[in-house]
Amino acid sequence: MKTFIICIFTATLFTIQSAASPNIVYILADDMGYGDVGALNPNCKFPTPHLDQLAADGMAFTDAHTNSSCCTPTRYGIMTGRYAWRTPLKRGVLNGYGNLMIDTKRMTIASLLKQKGYQTACIGKWHMGLDWPSTDGKSASSATSQNCDYASDITGGPLDVGFGYFYGLAGSLGMPPHGFVENRRLIGELGERMKGKSKERNTPFFQCRPGQTVKGFNVYNVLEELTKRGVDYVKKASAKKQPFFLYLSLNSPHSPVAPRHEWQEKSGINPYADFVMETDWTVGQIVKALKDAGVSDNTMVLFTTDNGCSQTAGFDVLAKAGHRPGHLYRGLKGSLYEGGHRVPHLVKWPSQTAKGSVSNETICTTDFLATLAELHDVKLRDSEGEDSVSFLPALRGKAISTKRTGIVHHSSDGHFAYRQGKWKLILHKCNGMTKRKDTGDLPQIKNPGPSQLFDLVADPTESNNLYGSQPEIVAQLKKNLSTIISNGRSTAGMAQENAPAKKGWPQIEWINRNKAKEAQ
Repeated sequence: MKTFIICIFTATLFTIQSAASPNIVYILADDMGYGDVGALNPNCKFPTPHLDQLAADGMAFTDAHTNSSCCTPTRYGIMTGRYAWRTPLKRGVLNGYGNLMIDTKRMTIASLLKQKGYQTACIGKWHMGLDWPSTDGKSASSATSQNCDYASDITGGPLDVGFGYFYGLAGSLGMPPHGFVENRRLIGELGERMKGKSKERNTPFFQCRPGQTVKGFNVYNVLEELTKRGVDYVKKASAKKQPFFLYLSLNSPHSPVAPRHEWQEKSGINPYADFVMETDWTVGQIVKALKDAGVSDNTMVLFTTDNGCSQTAGFDVLAKAGHRPGHLYRGLKGSLYEGGHRVPHLVKWPSQTAKGSVSNETICTTDFLATLAELHDVKLRDSEGEDSVSFLPALRGKAISTKRTGIVHHSSDGHFAYRQGKWKLILHKCNGMTKRKDTGDLPQIKNPGPSQLFDLVADPTESNNLYGSQPEIVAQLKKNLSTIISNGRSTAGMAQENAPAKKGWPQIEWINRNKAKEAQ
């Protein structure tokens, strides 16, 4: 009887430990739409078997969003649980030489897990700034930096915000320096500096911007290299007696749209579709590596993207094939419409999440920090995860209990949209972009005006602007948004400071106008 009781106790203890400290693999694709996953879009015109299997083995979120519709600010939100527009970066993205935008004293998902005994690694696209050394004592942060000292250590980067290992790209693939960084150095021998943008397909620096290059670097091999590094990390980390966290941030299917030779023309549509298929292959390789290492059952695998699909996908060709990267949603990368920030969000976690389950909870990429904090019984300080709400209950099939009044979305040009329940307010007459790019295949929006209000339950394609007919709803949403801005947080807690707004930020006039109203 004693032996029986001990066995039960041991098994129960193992289950508790597994639930509390699972290995975690966070796979982030780049510029990939909600409709580019077959499990989410019945009309997806190319196969995504590994992503479909991930959904079948776990949970698919139908209402998951990025905090921004372009990459750097979304990545900052993932890492810190805080909106990036609260920092000095009020619009746009960093370049490959931009300075580290995360305060090294701020908690990140990596530093939280590191404190909890995890091995931590970042493999892939970073794009949140590195503090490059310079040859002349001046900043080396210009887009085509020519005073960067590649022979000295990078002083600020992933290793300074919780990661124990880094291998990847400083910025987006296509941004100089064109090469891989390992820990604190650009690796390889420097080659000839590119003086113009390369437009020739199947050449090593296709679609790359002018700047420093590394000999032997080839954009068509980058995704495969990152995949191999990810698989190798899983093997090595699994062999150690401590949990691991792998942040695998892919370069695909962002431009350069460069699927390697084996994947070219596989889709029968265009290079973008080929590249998404190769991205799906990467997910399959990581899942296989976890299974081969014997740790699959105690690993949370999360797949999402940093924003919606971009124009480099070739919307006209995809449309002829009957494929919409945004599924039924309007908009694309950079915009405030749903296609810009509603993204795939799939989670496989065998011990906790039911197979084939679906969650309609509204979540944001800023929410992972609070999720990990709840998982590990960490109480976040008021200055941590200001815009983060745990979706751990949803993973376990329960409702999310939150005091957050809504989610703020941010366009590439710095405009706001605000989501609360079924309502979505866009503080812009169009999509939040100066160039007003769009897929061009949906009808014009009814009742155009200076701002826009949509009922996403009745009108998921954002086709009928209710801004002029629902003044009370508009007033309440504006009030809520103003509070979120002025409080420096969207969750309960003491008010925090935002970085000062810079002249030229599109939202500054609206913010100042609302401050004046509140003061009256």
